[in-house]
Amino acid sequence: MRCKIPIILLACGSFNPITNMHLRLFEVARNHLHQTGMYQVIEGIISPVNDNYGKKELAAAKHRVAMVRLALQTSSWIRVDQWESEQKEWIETVKVLRHHYSELLRKEATNSNAGSEIPTEDIATPAYTAAPELKLLCGADILKTFQTPNLWKDEHIQEIVEKFGLVCVSRAGHDFQQYISESAILTHYQHNIHLVKNVVQSDLSATYVRQALYQGQSVKYLIPDSVISYIKDHDLYREERK
Repeated sequence: MRCKIPIILLACGSFNPITNMHLRLFEVARNHLHQTGMYQVIEGIISPVNDNYGKKELAAAKHRVAMVRLALQTSSWIRVDQWESEQKEWIETVKVLRHHYSELLRKEATNSNAGSEIPTEDIATPAYTAAPELKLLCGADILKTFQTPNLWKDEHIQEIVEKFGLVCVSRAGHDFQQYISESAILTHYQHNIHLVKNVVQSDLSATYVRQALYQGQSVKYLIPDSVISYIKDHDLYREERK
């Protein structure tokens, strides 16, 4: 029986605040990759951006990390990582991928030197023998941002799709096939872009959640209850910053 390729999914973003849709992306992506019969998702990582990202409505990283951690209390395979949020300056996405890939290689070397096997918690048979691959998990809207002048460097886009790969989940109002066809880089490396159809389409975004909170509206069932309680306890998103 063919062994499956282990995959680690990394999602970067503001998570301001984290929503149920953010969490759902991981589950949808994992389901898709498992259904191919070729891959086994072994871990998910959420990496909130640094405070110096420059977004005017951005809550402090310590709060965003704390909210993600609360939201993941019921997940057995996704974790939050603070490295990016703790840097002294904003870190480009490709550099976050490089960091986590280096950490992955370091752990692999440690496990190899110790003669131990890679942890297989929450991994169905058959077991994998190949080294894990790190892929960037994103929504289709991220592909569109690749077209925004001066937002992404072409060499960074190429490194992301060539060295790591994308797992891109469909999103209402976005055509990822069109975005790929309009980009020479994405077209060339489309074999390393996994397009995932999300049957349950939604316009839910952190922006919508913040606007609802600013207006004193309920956000129950849009974000985890634990996150709602944290927002209230820390008096977050009470008024929009000008």
